[in-house]
Amino acid sequence: MNAIDRITIDPAVCGGRPCIRGMRVRVKDVLDLLAAGASRDEILADYPYLDDEDITAVLEFAARQNDHPVLRSA
Repeated sequence: MNAIDRITIDPAVCGGRPCIRGMRVRVKDVLDLLAAGASRDEILADYPYLDDEDITAVLEFAARQNDHPVLRSA
């Protein structure tokens, strides 16, 4: 399983927002924690049902969503 495969999108879970392994933990929730300065260990302690690979998947998913081609005008 690739890390990114841990991210699921289901219209019946969290309104179709990207979540971790079908649970009601959104990608945005983990990103917000990381942005606020929480460490991986702190997140895993607060959410014991998550794995370190889930956090890696969140970061990989966010990186892929942010990737876009650079267009140059003539």
